[in-house]
Amino acid sequence: MNYGLVSVLPPLLAIGLAIWSRQVLLSLAAGIWLGYTILANWNPLAGLADATNGAIAVLGDAGNGRVIIFTFMIGALIATVQANGGMAGFVRWIEEARWVTDGRRSRIMAWIVGLVIFIESNLTILVAGSVSRPLFDRFKVSREKLAYIIDSTSAPVCILIPVNAWGAMVLGILAAEGVENPIGVFVGSIPLNFYALAALVLAAAVAFRGWEWGPMKKAGDRTRGGELMWEGSTAFADPDEIGPPPEEGARLRPVNMLLPIVLMVVAMPVFMIITGGGSMAEGSGSTSVLWAVMLGLAVAWAMTLAQRGMSLDQLSRIGLKGAGGLTAMAVVLWLALSLGDVTRALGTGAYVAGAVGDAVTPAALLPLLFVVSSAIAFATGSSWGTFAIMLPLGVPLAFGLDLPSAPFVAAVLSGGIFGDHCSPISDTTIISSLASATDHIEHVRTQIPYAVVAGGVAAVAFAVTGAFI
Repeated sequence: MNYGLVSVLPPLLAIGLAIWSRQVLLSLAAGIWLGYTILANWNPLAGLADATNGAIAVLGDAGNGRVIIFTFMIGALIATVQANGGMAGFVRWIEEARWVTDGRRSRIMAWIVGLVIFIESNLTILVAGSVSRPLFDRFKVSREKLAYIIDSTSAPVCILIPVNAWGAMVLGILAAEGVENPIGVFVGSIPLNFYALAALVLAAAVAFRGWEWGPMKKAGDRTRGGELMWEGSTAFADPDEIGPPPEEGARLRPVNMLLPIVLMVVAMPVFMIITGGGSMAEGSGSTSVLWAVMLGLAVAWAMTLAQRGMSLDQLSRIGLKGAGGLTAMAVVLWLALSLGDVTRALGTGAYVAGAVGDAVTPAALLPLLFVVSSAIAFATGSSWGTFAIMLPLGVPLAFGLDLPSAPFVAAVLSGGIFGDHCSPISDTTIISSLASATDHIEHVRTQIPYAVVAGGVAAVAFAVTGAFI
């Protein structure tokens, strides 16, 4: 059955409700319910029952289940390397190495740490902030600049790496949307993820060259004058409060964090080759990322037990607690897959492709996807929620127009990160303020001019890309 314009209502409801209410889970659920209500001839009760059954059916798919389990296991791994002293050991090792002797090196170190700790965005921010904040204060570099650097190297790095929770979510949605080679499309989107790349390059220029303008320059002048914060402003919170200390008896060893992460990254392509029967391109992304994180978690547990740092019972409790910490992300992914199912049943992608195919050129369509995704992320403060809403719309749109999927995926991912960076209610923005011990509003004010520059570059790049695909 051809539902025509009506097929667009579920994603439009999810977008509009997300912007108005700032509640991503509620917005996704409402879109799913409306979609199944339409399929049930506008019977809202039947739609509710079908939506429940449809969401449960999503969990019956092996690929979807693997990606959701991966999300929980990433949470368990993060909690383990915090509890077994790996994170604290890495911070202490960096501090004791005494590589930083001036303000420039402190900025560069913050940028580098933000790049190498890519397992999860908030962990990236906490490690980089914990290591760098005392050095920034010592060498009179503003805390606002620290907050900007660690904020601009957390989510941008995470979205460029397949083997973490961010990559697993994107791979799961791509697979659910019928993409034959999700890992190939994801990898193809990396060089086209213009905002993430521009944000990293601009943060590097700030770190290496000390670029500053606008409110950031005023904050720098204030700090160089001996004032860590503006009069009347307050640090968002004590950063030590959100980074849990190691368990009693745990040894502070950086290898406890570094080895599991390195093995996980190295194992990912190996498992891709194994699951692909010798061909990485034919491998299963969901299986490979799950096996990789299972290996990392197993190694982390084995090292902890061998060092007699914690008992198996402690590790089990910590792992479950860490998994629970990513429940919200897993639910977002689950609802995103469910919304994708119902929009495919309605033929939303095919209708939108036919409607805009003649009216909007790809040169305008990619920047439009970028802008809409940015608006959703800014309003909701959630890049994950934005991906959940927009990828099930963008990927079928590419299919309907017979265009490559990677640029459309990149436009949605870039928009989600850009809007998230500008949003004062984003979790990464808030935690960056906390980890830097700076005033939250000052972080937002000083970061937005830099984010807008990178966003402008991305919008132009998407227009150019669209003109040539």
